[in-house]
Amino acid sequence: DVIAGFLYAILILVVFHPVVDLIDNFNLTYKYAPLIIVILEMTTVEKIEEQLAGLHIAKRSMLSEEPAYLLDIDVSKPAQCESGRFVAVSCSNKSIRIYNRETLSFLREYSSRPGVLNGVRFAHACDSVVFSACSDGTVKCWDTRLAAEEPVQVFRGYPSNVFISFDVNHSDIIVCAGTEKVDKDTFLVFWDARGVTDCASVAKEPLGVYSESHNDDITKICFHPVEPNLLVSGSTDGLVNVFDINKDNEDDALISTCNSDSSVSFVGWSGKGYKQVYCMTHDEGFCWWDIAQLDTEEPITLLHVLDVRDSVCGGNNSLHYLVGGLYHEKAEKLFLIGGTSRGNIHLMGCSTDGLSLVGTLCGGHSATVRSSCWNLKDESLLTGGEDAQLLLWKPGAVERSLAKKASMKLASSVQKRVRVHNSSLKSRKK
Repeated sequence: DVIAGFLYAILILVVFHPVVDLIDNFNLTYKYAPLIIVILEMTTVEKIEEQLAGLHIAKRSMLSEEPAYLLDIDVSKPAQCESGRFVAVSCSNKSIRIYNRETLSFLREYSSRPGVLNGVRFAHACDSVVFSACSDGTVKCWDTRLAAEEPVQVFRGYPSNVFISFDVNHSDIIVCAGTEKVDKDTFLVFWDARGVTDCASVAKEPLGVYSESHNDDITKICFHPVEPNLLVSGSTDGLVNVFDINKDNEDDALISTCNSDSSVSFVGWSGKGYKQVYCMTHDEGFCWWDIAQLDTEEPITLLHVLDVRDSVCGGNNSLHYLVGGLYHEKAEKLFLIGGTSRGNIHLMGCSTDGLSLVGTLCGGHSATVRSSCWNLKDESLLTGGEDAQLLLWKPGAVERSLAKKASMKLASSVQKRVRVHNSSLKSRKK
């Protein structure tokens, strides 16, 4: 009966359209509707995985007069039916470079000297506004329409603050930055980001801080893609914390603490409705949790891989490091990106059964890839690396630009990775 239903479902999908009408009109189709839906979902996931595996280089940026490692990438948020127009890149030479997204042509550059840059983010509602965090204890706001070398707004922290992570929430109202540990203090610092272009001469002071939830460097911050009040943070103390910043105090704001058992290098949101969080660690581990299960008896851990290098891509093309992740809403699936020291990029799919290789992108970078940014509007991927190259990958693209560059040897200009501490980890329920 199951085999007959499976064959019938395939016949329905091949011969008839649309499926919804058939479910309404045929009892037999209704009987096997769940099976048809599963097949449709499988087809969608397989199609998207094929697109990801079929990414090719569409554009390659010109090599700058002052080559530098490309450490972080963000794309301006698209209007309703458009793709983002600009790309912002933070570089190891303490500069922010702005590029045209479609052509990768260089537009302008801003300097953060003497501080070291730790991330770039575009505002969600205005594609000309870009933020950057700096080790000098500031978050700066730049207007890409202006040729001025000065920021239009500066968010200043407290005197001892060294910011190594930050993000802007979905409504562009709150900026949050995470600090290195100084003495015994580690902070999440918050500012009101409204009216950033109206009072450039006045440095904005913090709204307040969270100081009790982490006990070591806060390496990554990520606001929820939809809910502006939800925030996840990761630290070298091994903890991944989820906050609701609408609450009156830090204790009430802390919704969940998940322990990765290692120093956290990356955090993100995933799952339908983005009710899951995941992290990567400095020793290439991966953890994935379902926050929706907090108030149930079900375990919240979906997957914990101690070392991804041991579970994916063996042989000569093995995985050396992790870069970032993407939750694909159409496929309803989480994907990870990693790579090799020679610049090959591995795309991996996540399930509760483990990680699986989706595809490998070759022929682009000649050295370690340090940053990536996905654009789901056109299924494209931007990557930046230690070869000073910014690459745009698209499904089925044919490169008509510059040849591959040789690997750079700029050890003195490399921004150091956040150190991995061996300090004891906090423990909390769930």
